[in-house]
Amino acid sequence: MTGSLYVFILIKDKSCIEKHLVKKLQDAFLLGALMEECMKNQKAKNIPSKLKIQQIFTSYTEYLQEILVNIHDVLKKNISLSSQPTYKTRIKSFSSYYKKILRQKPEEALNSEKLITLTDIIGIRMICTFLEDIAVAQSQISEIFDVKEVEIKGASQSFKEFGYESIHVLVAIPKECLPRSLPENIIIPDDLVCEIQIRTILQDAWAEVEHELIYKTEFSPFDMPLRRKLASINASLSLADVIFQEIRDYQKKLQSELNERRQSFYHLADGLTNTEKMDFVPSKIERVNPYVQGTIDDLILQAIHAHNNGDFKCAIAIYTRIIDSSPKPNDIVLSVIYKHRGMAYFAGNDYENALKDFKDSFHFDGNNFRSVYYEGIVHSIQSNYEKAIECFTKSLDINEFQSHTFYRRAVAYYETNQYENAMNDVLSAQRLGLIDEGLTSLHDRLVEKFDMKL
Repeated sequence: MTGSLYVFILIKDKSCIEKHLVKKLQDAFLLGALMEECMKNQKAKNIPSKLKIQQIFTSYTEYLQEILVNIHDVLKKNISLSSQPTYKTRIKSFSSYYKKILRQKPEEALNSEKLITLTDIIGIRMICTFLEDIAVAQSQISEIFDVKEVEIKGASQSFKEFGYESIHVLVAIPKECLPRSLPENIIIPDDLVCEIQIRTILQDAWAEVEHELIYKTEFSPFDMPLRRKLASINASLSLADVIFQEIRDYQKKLQSELNERRQSFYHLADGLTNTEKMDFVPSKIERVNPYVQGTIDDLILQAIHAHNNGDFKCAIAIYTRIIDSSPKPNDIVLSVIYKHRGMAYFAGNDYENALKDFKDSFHFDGNNFRSVYYEGIVHSIQSNYEKAIECFTKSLDINEFQSHTFYRRAVAYYETNQYENAMNDVLSAQRLGLIDEGLTSLHDRLVEKFDMKL
């Protein structure tokens, strides 16, 4: 009985209960809506005003540009690389600036009446030719500016970042780079920095294309073949940078070896012809061969190593191997190899074979003015001055801007009593900037000859 009566009473009061629940729900809904509205209003109050920030940013743009130009000028004046870099400058667009402000400094921007700084609000991109230039440039920047931070960006797991390689150097703004005059309402923040990005040409090319393909369009491919294509392109560019640097290293080592070998050749020739020269001091060269073993480039470098180390027989053997190789090298290569072997013969005092190789070198390349010049030097050593004059003249007909060739022909003219021709060549050598004790001595002897005639 009791249970039935309880159910009856509940059923009888059902309408009252429903009304009570509805009222409770309505009150809860209104309270929730009110709270939500309050939260929205609070959030709205905490959102920085885009218009206000834009007005402040725009008022600074002119002066930021002036700072950027000044820093750019400092870099161009003071950075010295083997191949001078190119530069790109930019002030961050307001759209990018505002988005970054909202992400990084929303509270600071809320009530600020001044420019909110970012590390990349102004930037300069220094684009170098070779990988080796990047470290040199970074070192020179640290000597010029007060460096606040250095970030090395490299490859990561994400294909979007793969290959975005560069060094980002944050530098304080030097006083001399600040605007000359500012309005009262413009105050350059003390924490303003300039971001200097250092990249190679190929790294910059990838960054530009990547920016257009991915970042601007917010493109994130899920297709694995497409991702592989992008990664493959970047890997190819990175590999190309490495190969360019290897070739550069090879060229520098080869040029150092050639310069030492050429100077030793001239030093020996000067001693044999009794011209007055300063003592030759061999330079210290790291004898490392970066090239592929067995190639002509590798063999040439090995031969020059041997020559500079005084092993002339070994050098001659390597040059002969190249000349006799099959298939036969082209005429330009043969001209170079015969010239090199001639210099090795000359260093070993085998003047006849040296003379023959210099002649063969000129035969294979009629524009090789050095070969015929070297031939003239051998003739001078053998006191065959008429043939020496003939060879020096051929060399000057090809390249008239050779001060040493004018000088050596002047000596040959002097030895054959052609004093007027000798004096003309002395003056030509001096006009080309040759400063040499032997040249000065020859000039004085010629002046004495002319005085005696008078």
